[in-house]
Amino acid sequence: MLEIGSLVDGKYKILNKVGQGGMSVVYLAMNEKANKQWAVKEVRKDGVLDFESVKQGLVAETDILKRLSHPNLPSIIDVIDTEESFIIIMDYIQGNSLNKALEEFGAQPQENVIEWAKQLCDVLGYLHSRQPPIIYRDMKPANIMLKPDGNVTLIDFGTAREFKEKNLADTTCLGTVGYAAPEQFGGMGQTDARTDIYCLGATLYHLVTGMNPCEPPYEIKPIREINPTLSSGLERIILKCTQRDPNDRYQSAAEMMYALEHYNEIDDIYRKKQKKKLWMFLIPVILTIVFAGTSIWGFISAENKKNENYDYILANAKTKDDYYEAITTDPTRTEAYLGTKDHEGLIKFLTNDGILNAEENGCFNQLRSGLDAVSASGYSNSVMVLDKLRDANPKGYAQVCYEIGEAVLFYYDIGVEKDKYAAAATWFQYAQDDYPIAKMYCDISSCLQNIAKYTKAGQLAKLNEEYASLWSQITALNSNAVNNFSDDTEGLDLKLRVWNEIVNMIRNNASQICQVASKESVIDLIDDISANSSKIDNAFLQNSITSLKENISITKEKINSIKSNSVEGAQ
Repeated sequence: MLEIGSLVDGKYKILNKVGQGGMSVVYLAMNEKANKQWAVKEVRKDGVLDFESVKQGLVAETDILKRLSHPNLPSIIDVIDTEESFIIIMDYIQGNSLNKALEEFGAQPQENVIEWAKQLCDVLGYLHSRQPPIIYRDMKPANIMLKPDGNVTLIDFGTAREFKEKNLADTTCLGTVGYAAPEQFGGMGQTDARTDIYCLGATLYHLVTGMNPCEPPYEIKPIREINPTLSSGLERIILKCTQRDPNDRYQSAAEMMYALEHYNEIDDIYRKKQKKKLWMFLIPVILTIVFAGTSIWGFISAENKKNENYDYILANAKTKDDYYEAITTDPTRTEAYLGTKDHEGLIKFLTNDGILNAEENGCFNQLRSGLDAVSASGYSNSVMVLDKLRDANPKGYAQVCYEIGEAVLFYYDIGVEKDKYAAAATWFQYAQDDYPIAKMYCDISSCLQNIAKYTKAGQLAKLNEEYASLWSQITALNSNAVNNFSDDTEGLDLKLRVWNEIVNMIRNNASQICQVASKESVIDLIDDISANSSKIDNAFLQNSITSLKENISITKEKINSIKSNSVEGAQ
């Protein structure tokens, strides 16, 4: 075991032990330089019979969490494999598990449970929208941490997996009996997003009733049989979640989220009140309708039509969900994505602050997996909006994909150049026929992926080929920006962003590029960009020009510090 006061990896000071399981011990540690606390999970090799199997599970869990970024999920910071133990450094989550809250206080207040359920739905929706989707499979109170601010964090990804269609090998009872869906037991089907819906329903049942589904009588009853004061709307939600047949459950986390946000509207008491209000309203209406029936009916029809009208929704859009509603109203139009002269679209809405974070990028990815739309009968169904746009309006589809690709490339705050280009290329690939520059971006992305691959493999010859190709793509990209972009404010702004990307790529790969091209030719390209940007006389773009000039100055200093080229005079 780690000693209190010892340093892990020279920077994480062990403060005290905060938990222990069958195979691992969890400590609270402090990174004194960063003045931040972390959780240190240690699995000792001499305390586990089949350590390699356990290690594979730990590696799989950390690999999943490293790729995720969500406010209700912990982050993995570091993984350390020593001779004595396997150590994981992760976020320290203050608070206690909901299982402990159940042990101390029993059934939890309905309002709290519903709020937690919404947060967990949001987490599941995020996991299920990954490519490929991630199925959590072990939702239960013990795996949900309640923080002091009242929010929850989902922990323990030991049984999570990436969804693979028609893969029945994952059905070998992974999960916790009582909370696990029927298909988690071998031979009863494949786990998918609806499996997590079942587990969440069983968890809500335990939280709101205090009745553990893992204990006798091992069943999930209607919650009002246990506590008649509970909402019939919540009862319907939990019963729908925990249906044996996955087709009878909510089909997505978004669909369940909608039900939770409107649970009181399906409550019996609410319906009775609404029915009484309706009759109180109808009596004077019936009397009045003799004199003004036609005009009232016309007004109601006009109002309904206006509320469902695409242009009306877009004109009043204030949230991403408003734009989603406009998109699902008519998926064949592009204005809700691209905006109009008078109203911004979803892309501009998400990038207004100059940064596209992981959650906002997830909003774009959600378009691929479909948006939930409410039908006239009140039920949700998923609409594959991009497929409908592509089939009905191919040119509009290409433009939307190109504009989203630009937003990801220029605004995504991901930190790793090749990953940013890879994310953007997933959109640019559908716009290559209509936008030649989209193909350039895809080619650059391919170069960066190959560079990472050949660097890892130590293949110097292949690396030089890829850097030569990258240099060729960079020069072509500059030529395209100079010759093909318009000279209005929008075109000049795009030109400046492209130049900034070119300078960034040169700075990030300076030594290698100067191995396949002469320093003089690299400096000439940068000077050409500097000269062309100096010709721009636009007051709205002065900050962008200044930022580019500073970037150019730093990059030139870096290039000038490189001693020599291995291939002098290469072009």
